[in-house]
Amino acid sequence: MRLRYLIPLVAVIIFAVAVPPERIVAAYTGNFADRLVAAAIERTRSVVIYDPSYRDIPNEWGDVDPNRGVCTDVVVRAYRDLGIDLQSRVKRTMGGDPNIKHRRVRELRKFFARYGQRLRVSKNPDNYKPGDLVTSVRPDGVTHIVIVTGRMSWDGERPLVVHNEGFGPKLDDALFKYRVTGHYRYIPDS
Repeated sequence: MRLRYLIPLVAVIIFAVAVPPERIVAAYTGNFADRLVAAAIERTRSVVIYDPSYRDIPNEWGDVDPNRGVCTDVVVRAYRDLGIDLQSRVKRTMGGDPNIKHRRVRELRKFFARYGQRLRVSKNPDNYKPGDLVTSVRPDGVTHIVIVTGRMSWDGERPLVVHNEGFGPKLDDALFKYRVTGHYRYIPDS
């Protein structure tokens, strides 16, 4: 009986790691925001264990184990899949511990405010465009970040987001799940 459940799980894991995301994303066309959204959605195919623990990262393009991560890792990896090393940009411009700085929502907020566009926070879903980055805070004080997509909620009222809230990267109706604290657009020169 257990084998019946194990075989589909193994098939999903093999499929999720069989095709490197960067190979798939490289084929995407369109403007930067569209490509960022495509990269983020591609991340939802990855099996990722939520793991906020501190890890030594060997070099600028290094990463924590790709099967581990948090909400910020979804953002960093989506940009990386497009050839943008957000991790090293944060390290170079913000200082601090290069192993963890880019994995903290607070630090990404500062970075996006300085080097991207800080946009108005509102409760109007029409103000949130594909590729926008939105930060929020849960009632327990934990901060969070999501990537806005062009896909809509079941009722057509809100854009869906890609995020990792503890169960791996997901495409979800969570734009206004928590109190929004920041709204950014970061389209690097290259």
